[in-house]
Amino acid sequence: MNRSLPLALRRVRQTVRGFDNGAALLVAMARQSVTGKPEELVFRMDADTSITVPNRPGARVPVYEIFVEDEYRLGWFTSDLGEQPVALDIGAHVGCFSVAFARKHPGARVDSYEASPSTAEYLTRNIGDNALQARVHGNNLAVQGEAGVLELADNGAASGHNGVLHLTADAAKVSVRSVSMAEALTISGRTADIVKIDTEGGEYDMVLGSDPADWAGVRRVVLEYHDLPGHSWEELEAFFTSAGLNLVEREQFLPRLGMAWLSRDTVGA
Repeated sequence: MNRSLPLALRRVRQTVRGFDNGAALLVAMARQSVTGKPEELVFRMDADTSITVPNRPGARVPVYEIFVEDEYRLGWFTSDLGEQPVALDIGAHVGCFSVAFARKHPGARVDSYEASPSTAEYLTRNIGDNALQARVHGNNLAVQGEAGVLELADNGAASGHNGVLHLTADAAKVSVRSVSMAEALTISGRTADIVKIDTEGGEYDMVLGSDPADWAGVRRVVLEYHDLPGHSWEELEAFFTSAGLNLVEREQFLPRLGMAWLSRDTVGA
């Protein structure tokens, strides 16, 4: 049995139902698999919202996760953050979370960090295409516990799997400048209200290398944690507990891979 068939069928349904130009997207994806063209896709959620990505499976996935599947549960997890919340998007990829959060919260500011230079070009482009330059600030920088330089895998096609987790001997690599977690948290002049992290293994260094006191003003954290040798979810949970951020919900995809939602207060109160 072809185990990829159910996912393929689900993606077809999601494409047709989730995007204004769903039929055209399906045609473009089918053409790309045969001819290599078109090289880019523009997903249109509505007249005011769109996301451009390389026409590659690894680049397309986050668009579905955030705009169709609501992977981060923005309606539930961010509805009570006030009229002008500040979000910190670490591992911003092409900007899906940043754009979705800014659209949901018209008074919000979002500081977005994407380490991959090739992916960050799409982040900047999508911020501009959605006329969000005044509120969403893209940075082609990594975030670590301490500022410095980070080496990561980067396939140049905006893959959602670029990162330290995939630093194999034959992987294309790039070194990028990083800022400290403490600096990223306060770049807006005050601590971010919500921090989203999806950095393919980089979450351990940036979180565990910071000081719990750096997180004193953060109300919410949502992150994807990964199977990085020598580290575990339990380390992250212990750190966040010491910082006053308690686990609200955790979704486990595999034994050492999952998503977690943490909060300083009662969600929805």
